Amino acid sequence: MTDLTLRYDWTLDEVQSLYDLPFMELLYRAHTVHKSVFDPNEIQFSSLMSIKTGGCPEDCGYCPQSAHHGTDLEKERLVEIEKVMEQAVAAKDRGATRFCMGAAWKNPNSRDFPMVLEMIRSVKQIGMECCVTLGSLDEDQTRALKDAGLDYYNHNLDTSREHYEKIITTRKFQDRLDTLEKVRDAGINVCCGGILGLGEGESDRSALLMELANMGEHPGSVPINLLVRVKGTPLENADKIDPFIFVRTVAVARIMMPNSYVRLSAGRESMDEATQALCFFAGANSVFFGEKLLTTPNVQSANDMDLLSRLDLKPQAPQAQTQDVARDEPVSGQADRAVGAE
Repeated sequence: MTDLTLRYDWTLDEVQSLYDLPFMELLYRAHTVHKSVFDPNEIQFSSLMSIKTGGCPEDCGYCPQSAHHGTDLEKERLVEIEKVMEQAVAAKDRGATRFCMGAAWKNPNSRDFPMVLEMIRSVKQIGMECCVTLGSLDEDQTRALKDAGLDYYNHNLDTSREHYEKIITTRKFQDRLDTLEKVRDAGINVCCGGILGLGEGESDRSALLMELANMGEHPGSVPINLLVRVKGTPLENADKIDPFIFVRTVAVARIMMPNSYVRLSAGRESMDEATQALCFFAGANSVFFGEKLLTTPNVQSANDMDLLSRLDLKPQAPQAQTQDVARDEPVSGQADRAVGAE
């Protein structure tokens, strides 16, 4: 019987030992955990929109929205609420149950933040879960987001603590953890994951998952991104990673954080269907759909529905979700599962 006790004390050696399992054994263990907590034939659909594009003062080496990089991205100010709601309604009509909004900020400014709060309230009024990613937050901003009805806040760790400074110099790893602590303290669910393909080593991938699982409360949503190499960014020529490494990472994340949604996020457009199918078997149960993820291409929605149909998978229904994830409770089987993470 699979041990589904939630843990927050993983060691690097323990995580690496999971990565080092024979591939088929690892997938079997991850699928067993996944099937014990979630319906293995359901996939949560989320939609992501850039509400403020480009000109970000951060220097993240992977990001085309950074003002430090010479990309062709056109800078745009905060979009109007009407445009946001057009996309939110369209996403809901296509089967999305969560609407996510991203702004290229180091932190929200006083001029635009009230408009973002209104966007959140409007998205909630049409019956969708709402997530935003706005950069670093202070306590007042976090409380305001909670009062507006925000379900999730996305703030990725990106990579390991050790590799972080090779990718980003305008903020520190601890800055990310500090914002996540504010989010949790305010009672907002955390969406936090990382990116593979940043030139990291095996130990960096293990260290990233260890950081996520040892937060004291597992993120409700764990996005696993594959680097999208964009011309003009420092990582435009980064080496591609073996797709089986990506699948292994999904499987290890599922074993370590059994209650969390594990989402295939950026980079899915470059994955073949067999790789995606292996990820679903290994415990990925959420995807972003739509033709664009912020500023990079994504899988066409029609292709997603065709793939799910051929794999006998179905979109998760809205009523299957709740606003809160399990907090320090052991997993006790599918009937008692906690859902609603990003």
